[in-house]
Amino acid sequence: MGEFVNLEVADGVGTIRLSRPPMNALNRQLQEELRAAAHEAGERADVRAVVLYGGEKVFAAGADIKEMADMAYVDMADRGAALQSSFTAVAEIPKPVVAAITGFALGGGCELALCADVRVCADTAKLGQPEITLGIIPGAGGTQRLPRLIGPAKAKDLIFTGRFVAADEALAIGLVDRVVPAEHVYAEAVKWATQFANGPVYALRAAKEAIDRGLDVDLDTGLEIERLQFTALFATEDRSTGMRAFVAKEKPKFTGR
Repeated sequence: MGEFVNLEVADGVGTIRLSRPPMNALNRQLQEELRAAAHEAGERADVRAVVLYGGEKVFAAGADIKEMADMAYVDMADRGAALQSSFTAVAEIPKPVVAAITGFALGGGCELALCADVRVCADTAKLGQPEITLGIIPGAGGTQRLPRLIGPAKAKDLIFTGRFVAADEALAIGLVDRVVPAEHVYAEAVKWATQFANGPVYALRAAKEAIDRGLDVDLDTGLEIERLQFTALFATEDRSTGMRAFVAKEKPKFTGR
């Protein structure tokens, strides 16, 4: 249990909850607690899917600028890799991950949402990468994950201007996947995650890894990644269970093995 980040588990769904009032500013301590929570969620067998949640009022409004304001180049040269890797720990959770976005998801908050597989957004939420207005650029994956998600031109528009994006535009450009009333965001995210609570653990892991790794390589290499993941699943009990259930016209009961 961290001071600012906790992992709460219920019915196969783990919620990584940020709690640093008033805006969940992502200071160094929160980053390290986020890393620890991501590793725990990835390792725990009772966690089959993960929800990233900042609470009813805000997802995360960005980095702790007060902490960063007096940092020199040498300070950030020492800290930059740890900042990125704490977010990458979330992106590499080997399970389905959904971000439940309320209020603001700005700067580092938006970059954290980009680490999820799916994003559910409140109709009142605002997203953006306003780092340019501080004389810097996104440093926790925004310049890399954002263009991979929405395309380079749209990503450049958001990063160059630093403007905020309302929920309807975020949905239109593919920055989020679903927009719901603010009071339903968390429940909708949990509903999405719950469908994997009794799913084939290793097949889901393989699918996520094949997609994520394949995005960074040429097609032939990506197809080889897929082939290796696909054939490896024939060593799992869930593959046998799923195929036998299909033949018998029954619903499979996966065990996660």
